[in-house]
Amino acid sequence: MSPRDRERYSRQILFAGIGEQGQQQLLDARVAVAGCGALGSFQAGALARAGVGFLRIIDRDYVELSNLQRQWLFDESDVEQSLPKAVAAARKIATLNSDVRVEPVVADLTSSNVEDLLADVDLILDGTDNFETRYLVNDFAVDRTVPWIYGAAVGSYGIVMPVMPGESACLRCIYPDPPAGAQPTCETAGVLGAVTALIASLQVAAAIQILCGARPAPKITTVDIWTGEIRQLTQPGPVADCPACGLRVFPYLNGERRAPVSLCGQNAVQIHERARPLELRDLAVRLAPLGSVRSNEFALRFETPPYLMTIFPDGRAIIKGTTDVGIARSLYARYIGG
Repeated sequence: MSPRDRERYSRQILFAGIGEQGQQQLLDARVAVAGCGALGSFQAGALARAGVGFLRIIDRDYVELSNLQRQWLFDESDVEQSLPKAVAAARKIATLNSDVRVEPVVADLTSSNVEDLLADVDLILDGTDNFETRYLVNDFAVDRTVPWIYGAAVGSYGIVMPVMPGESACLRCIYPDPPAGAQPTCETAGVLGAVTALIASLQVAAAIQILCGARPAPKITTVDIWTGEIRQLTQPGPVADCPACGLRVFPYLNGERRAPVSLCGQNAVQIHERARPLELRDLAVRLAPLGSVRSNEFALRFETPPYLMTIFPDGRAIIKGTTDVGIARSLYARYIGG
């Protein structure tokens, strides 16, 4: 640890739970932030300020004006440039702590890339917006014994649960299957920036404990900042008949459970069914006569009212203006092809 490090992190080092040894462990740590929206952007910024040495920020989306109410690393210039969230976050962190190495990944986290993106990290933070990706992270974490911190927030309500594979219940111990029926989202129920900051802070606190060699309290914490209700339930150990912990069945990790995803808070569907990359310049020329086209090195945006399609070089597309998977697939086939 350099004299500069000792000065920069002096207040953390003074804290008995961290000390010099803990700070060195943070400087040596490698963390993946899966999703860089309201939770992930706060997590990434807080961990960078705390001195975590390496951050891999994985996000499939771009910055929009409605994000700025709660997504802590972005500003209006990111919206104007239509920057991917992972790229905008990496640029902002470089101004907060230039000693932290940040690797932005503009991609969807799937069974086909999860090994490449998560195999070399010490801990995973959940900043995702759908259960399918959370179950994928859970499958990977349990299979590889990597700790991860589950978190979610909508409206004024949020939940946090640290997962220590082999020691604590995992996500599928508590929720063996995704919840049935329509669930509240930021689009339908709204969300308060304060609850996302609180949930992300609790996730970061648990992450720092784990990275410093401690163990977070085995608790499932729920909060409602509007009613003021805070509850903590004792988190059980691994459940014997849990599909992941007990039966060692990993359908999300094996790619058996993958489908178009309706995105939280966006009235949008993500499609990722191509097996080959796209040349965005060629696609821009082809789509120009059919609607409004804007593109940069990261993505192409094609508007054909009432739909807005954001298309990425890996063939992934976000179709905004519908939550109907059938309509989204039809638009993808019509304008992008198979």
